[in-house]
Amino acid sequence: MNMVNLTIDGIKVNVPSSYTILEAARHAGIKIPTLCFLKGTNEVGACRICLVEVVGGRSLVASCVSPVAEGMNVMTNSPRVRATRRSTLELILSDHNRDCLACIRNGNCELQDLCELFAIRENRFQGEKSPSIVDGKSASIIRDSSKCILCGRCVAACQKQEIGVLSFLNRGFNTSVGPAFDISMADAPCIYCGQCIIACPVGALHEREEIESVWAAIHDPEKHVVVQVAPAVRAAIGEEFGLPIGTRSTGKMFAALRRMGFDKIYDTNFGADLTIMEEGTELLNRIKNGGKLPMITSCSPGWIRFAEFYYPDFLDNLSTCKSPHQMEGAILKTYYAQRKGIDPKNIFVVSVMPCTSKKTEAAREEMINEKTGLRDVDAVLTTRELARMIKQTGIDFLKLPDEGPDMDMMGEYTGAAVIFGATGGVMEAALRTVADILEEDDLPEFEYTTVRGVDQGVKEAEVVVGGLKIRVAVAHSTAAARKLLDAIRAGTAPEYHFIEIMGCSGGCVCGGGQPQVSASDLMDIDLRTLRAKALYEEDSLMTKRKSHKNADVEALYKNFLGEPNGRLSHELLHTHYRARAVYPNSVLDE
Repeated sequence: MNMVNLTIDGIKVNVPSSYTILEAARHAGIKIPTLCFLKGTNEVGACRICLVEVVGGRSLVASCVSPVAEGMNVMTNSPRVRATRRSTLELILSDHNRDCLACIRNGNCELQDLCELFAIRENRFQGEKSPSIVDGKSASIIRDSSKCILCGRCVAACQKQEIGVLSFLNRGFNTSVGPAFDISMADAPCIYCGQCIIACPVGALHEREEIESVWAAIHDPEKHVVVQVAPAVRAAIGEEFGLPIGTRSTGKMFAALRRMGFDKIYDTNFGADLTIMEEGTELLNRIKNGGKLPMITSCSPGWIRFAEFYYPDFLDNLSTCKSPHQMEGAILKTYYAQRKGIDPKNIFVVSVMPCTSKKTEAAREEMINEKTGLRDVDAVLTTRELARMIKQTGIDFLKLPDEGPDMDMMGEYTGAAVIFGATGGVMEAALRTVADILEEDDLPEFEYTTVRGVDQGVKEAEVVVGGLKIRVAVAHSTAAARKLLDAIRAGTAPEYHFIEIMGCSGGCVCGGGQPQVSASDLMDIDLRTLRAKALYEEDSLMTKRKSHKNADVEALYKNFLGEPNGRLSHELLHTHYRARAVYPNSVLDE
């Protein structure tokens, strides 16, 4: 590796020649402020907040895109640098909606942090503001262009997913960010993965909040409110209360929910174990009976929308299984309601998810019970929304004892379910069960580590069980999914039996509803790995680590469903998907 020597603020630094000035300064313990920069996603030097002075140079340079050079002498805090950064911030603020107290990012805004850093108390630049709109038509994402600072991070995140719904529109003073033709997010071929929200440094993009409807249900004496929590939430919610990234907060999470007033508290891991029973059986039936292969998982609603819009020819490959929280909602309003003697109409199901696309999934017409007309799930909260609700109650999260979910009927879950939140987790959980079924044995070796990790967008593995060779693939992010599906289309990919696809890089642990981490903090860590580690840790601590060992799931089949993939299972736990036009003519005509 070629190394270079340079000086930054009087400090001698020796770094790889591939480094930018920003990276070199970080290496030297000097933090250069940034705004548009997002490591690995948006490295364009557009905002000019990271400007530094190179001695001997005529103009200031953007440190995030300027390479280091031998003998370079850099000043990151000269009067010229400070004055320029301050003026740049003031110009950004001059066209920004500064109603910070009412903003969803108040207290967690990178622009707000910079204004505090540079002690900006008033703005010299006043005048006309560019046109703005608030697009609130979709069930998942709200777009408020009055908060947009044109940093381009959301555009880059959308392009990284190879969706490209968001782009820069118009020119000059009228420049904005939005879908083509400035149509609503609800009318665009958006998958609602929420990676644009995670990338946004301000409040220009955020989830549609359902906090008030959940509080209303909790305080309604006629409603029996049941909450379920996805596995990835426990790996991240602690971050909202100051805990280190990757801290597993399962016990405190359940304790908080109990104190918030929910009538029943369950874990979506029960639904994940149930999903494996249905999905694993479906896979074996397809393999044995000549069904459509490869079968592709259907747990990620962002991936499902991606397939519906961009790869409709693969819809028959999708597992017909609903996602775990939708399955659990369906069971709560049938089996649970019968056993508890509660009218399903009075059961209000709340799902706490790491995903913004789950909001749109819950609103799909396919997720309505045809006989009762009831939705499987009534409200979806993101991890961020749950944290806001906990804070509203005044609960001291860090002082809570560790508690568990309610253990009647649907309380048990296995380690296989926990790892659903990480890329490769659904695949590994399925293999643990399928292998035991085919071998007709409780196999002692069941950790399929070849499908774990984030180093590759697409991972492959081959497993031989019961004399059957099963070839599998795992893809995380829609960009990786596109690469895999294009290879299958072209006939250049192996003949897979089973494919897991998650819409977000790293899986649900980095879903669009998870805590937002500043770009500065992301420079030195891999968020995906840290959060996934928490899930694998919980899996390793579980007594039962295979979905078919879940006693409550076994009881569900014995007392209600009958058998996996049976008539009642298909009625309640399975669904169908449909091709969607990328841009319907009716939308463009408007």
